[in-house]
Amino acid sequence: MSFIGLDLGTSSLKAILMDDAQKIVAEHSVPLTVSRPHNGWSEQDPQTWCDAAMTALRALAAQADCSTVAGLGLAGHMHGATLVGADDRPLRPCMLWNDTRSHAQAAAMDADPQFRAITGNIVFPGFTAPKVAWVRDNEPDVFDRVAKVLLPKDYLRLFLTGEHVSEMSDAAGTAWFDTGARDWSDALLSACGLSRVQMPRLVEGNAVSGRLRVDLADELGLPRMVVAGGAGDNAAAAIGAGVVRDGSAFLSLGTSGVLFASNNGYRPDPATAVHSFCHAVPGVWHQMGVILAATDALEWLARLTGQSAAELTRGLGDVQAPGRTLFLPYLGGERTPHNDAAIRGQFLHLDHATDARAAARAVLQGVSFAFADCQAALAATGTQIERALVLGGGAKSAHWVAMLASTLDIALDVPRAGDFGAALGAARLGMMAATGAGAEIATPPGLAQSVVPDVDLRAAMQDGHARYRAAYEMLKGL
Repeated sequence: MSFIGLDLGTSSLKAILMDDAQKIVAEHSVPLTVSRPHNGWSEQDPQTWCDAAMTALRALAAQADCSTVAGLGLAGHMHGATLVGADDRPLRPCMLWNDTRSHAQAAAMDADPQFRAITGNIVFPGFTAPKVAWVRDNEPDVFDRVAKVLLPKDYLRLFLTGEHVSEMSDAAGTAWFDTGARDWSDALLSACGLSRVQMPRLVEGNAVSGRLRVDLADELGLPRMVVAGGAGDNAAAAIGAGVVRDGSAFLSLGTSGVLFASNNGYRPDPATAVHSFCHAVPGVWHQMGVILAATDALEWLARLTGQSAAELTRGLGDVQAPGRTLFLPYLGGERTPHNDAAIRGQFLHLDHATDARAAARAVLQGVSFAFADCQAALAATGTQIERALVLGGGAKSAHWVAMLASTLDIALDVPRAGDFGAALGAARLGMMAATGAGAEIATPPGLAQSVVPDVDLRAAMQDGHARYRAAYEMLKGL
């Protein structure tokens, strides 16, 4: 038997084929584009996801024998509002996770105590519910025709299976979910002018949600495989990295940044701006500190300077104590711990000696300090992280990983070369759904190395973080 994982990312859809020994035997990525028609808007056409999935599945079939595929799992970027009518067609472009136009609606919801009490989370502008409220307030003709509200990967599921289904990890990021009960909240839906009938039915991430449509199976030459519930991108990445047991953690250095900890119980603390969500397997929850610009901050500097990210970071040498120059990476607002959609990034203490390399070092350090803010927020909930896997594109920078280890004062484990991300997690969930296997198949990867903190830098990093926090307080007051 073999299994497919589809990971619907913001910039690409990735597909992998995994055999029953969990070895990746084929993979393919299809690029996607984001539309930003106005400041704070971020949208995609859902049809492009379906087209990309077909392209990727055909590519897998061209690379390897797919006749034994038994299960498919879905992962995807969270919080998107995909509004479909009675004919299952999208009524407007999907508003993505990094779309912040609904900040006023989010603030109004967050001021209603029942939202934090039931969901266990602050209502962030990036979440699904305030986006739909924005449509209600600004596009009432669209809102009146909404038959279903689907998350991005769940619209892709509708295309693949014909079923309206979501699962717990992704649904927990909508602000309509009773996270402790693992179910939709009728009270919160009603507060937004919606009802349960407009929501997809729910399954656990490792459960069967449907089967590949007959016509698609025939067109693609694939078996009518079962399709698992799947997971939101970070929960799927945790399954791919084997971060399931209580206390295990990963740090993701992607476009955005995530500090993720798995929990054996529900531990909400909305005041910290830590996300408390369901995990992708039954009886498990997780917490996340989220920063909106991680490698994206370095890419921004690359565009500004005309140098690539690799050129900017090449030759940085050993990690140094933070310099006087500071960078606050709030290019599009921030989530943990600030919950501030309006705040923007800033360089401080530039002088004639500040060159592109010094600016790059400050950017890497600023993102590292933002992760330290997430670490402190998680600690305030009682979750202490002693070590973590480090994943994502930024993890390829040995300098940045070493800087993060010393800034956070924890060991960071670097996996051996391979894919341990959301696509692998999705394939593992597809395997669980098809075979009845449990979460024990979500094993951690082998390690290339463990990077430990430089104890000689501990005091300097703590001082730098304190200056960073003071700079944030100054910026907030402007």
